[in-house]
Amino acid sequence: MPSYSLVTFGCQMNQHDSERMEEVLQRAGYAPTTDVEQADLVLLNTCSVREKAEQKLRSEVGRLGVLKRSRPELLIGVAGCVAQQEGERLIKRMPQIDLLIGPDNIPELPGLLRELAGGAPPQVRAAFDLDSPRFLTLDAGLPRARQVSSFVTIMKGCDERCSFCIVPTTRGPERYRPSEEILLECEALVAQGTREITLLGQTVDSYLDPTRKLPANPAAEAALAMLPSGETAKRRGAGIHADESEFPALLRAICERVPGLARLRYTSLHPRHLTPSLIQSHQSLPQLVRHVHMPVQSGSDRVLRRMIRRYSVAEYLERTDALKRAVPGLSLSTDIIVGFPGETDEDFELTLDLMRRVGFVGVFGFKYSERPGTPALKLTDDVPESEKSRRLSALFEVSEGLRRAHLERLIGKEETVLVEGLGKTGGYTGRTERNEIVHFGSKEDVLGELALVRITGAFKHSLEAELVDEARRAPLPAQLASAGAALASGRPGRVNLPVV
Repeated sequence: MPSYSLVTFGCQMNQHDSERMEEVLQRAGYAPTTDVEQADLVLLNTCSVREKAEQKLRSEVGRLGVLKRSRPELLIGVAGCVAQQEGERLIKRMPQIDLLIGPDNIPELPGLLRELAGGAPPQVRAAFDLDSPRFLTLDAGLPRARQVSSFVTIMKGCDERCSFCIVPTTRGPERYRPSEEILLECEALVAQGTREITLLGQTVDSYLDPTRKLPANPAAEAALAMLPSGETAKRRGAGIHADESEFPALLRAICERVPGLARLRYTSLHPRHLTPSLIQSHQSLPQLVRHVHMPVQSGSDRVLRRMIRRYSVAEYLERTDALKRAVPGLSLSTDIIVGFPGETDEDFELTLDLMRRVGFVGVFGFKYSERPGTPALKLTDDVPESEKSRRLSALFEVSEGLRRAHLERLIGKEETVLVEGLGKTGGYTGRTERNEIVHFGSKEDVLGELALVRITGAFKHSLEAELVDEARRAPLPAQLASAGAALASGRPGRVNLPVV
């Protein structure tokens, strides 16, 4: 039986694609292996949103090329966004590659591998499934390890045209998965032991059911009735109601159809679609967690216009404020780009002000990097690399301060944690509804449980806790506990913290 090794770069969508890719390969008779040196096929599932991911790909292909010289039968494949973006150009630059396959072509993988095994030249498949969209569906018949938390894709592609973003090029326009397929996959996952599902999409909250089977909220129904006809026109040029979608209806349908689901998350949403209907869903659906990741990218209206984000800072604040009023204690995290062309010191300070104003508990910060074919390439007033680095450091300083204060405020409180597994340094680890990572000890196996814990300390990016139930309580391993104690007492830097 031939073996494969799969290496994944990038976002949660890539991770989900890799899971489905593994199922496709196993149905075709391939066996997984963690030993890249001995695998018959090595697949690199790539991301092209940031330049760094492409650099990783070049490095990995170079390393595999050395291995291929001693093992000519080794097949090297590149999947994902870089494969979609570069196509045959990548094979010309890296002749070690045998296969390039885009995200929409994964079902063709077995056939392409058979052709390569028969002596065919390098194969390239990178076409969008625009006429008949296909979604990689969970294969419930294959044996799989229990997953407490699972991903479910509900849409792909993006109709936004942010000037910095390559996603519309690598993932295509928005295509939506039929609601019944989504519901069936959620049911199957929960039947296999999943307690938490994260819905995935490039702009997940823009979802529209292509089969039109979902009942909408009365307010959403009225808004959608005002929209022009046509798939991509439904939210364009229709004034105040242009941001409505059927995403809130999908959330309600999942919660009603899958009562055994403990928690429901989603990522990543566009601020335009955080509508009253979606806020109402957060208020009324107990399975929907009290955490939202909503990219803002900049705190300057001038920069947002250059980014073509299609909202203002005031609109972003209006919607996040309404969400926090509806769901007390809800936490927000975000994405921010520093050093976008033309960003001044004043623009950057506005971004820091916005971070403090919202109180983000997590910030994914990036230096702007040019992406092929994006409108931002036409902007010639790029920020020097040294200034980008300075601003990114300043952004992380503010972000770490906000997160540290947030975590320290939780010490002494009781929280419900969905237990996801064993931590890297021992003990159990899981997440609260607000997405804080929590470490604690237990005498019994608590995997998959909703465990009530008391927070006893704060690490740099996570929390230390103990079970409220004394009969099941166990201490954390000494290394992890001492690290927490050092930080809680204000002595960070005097211990080597584990990666948490």
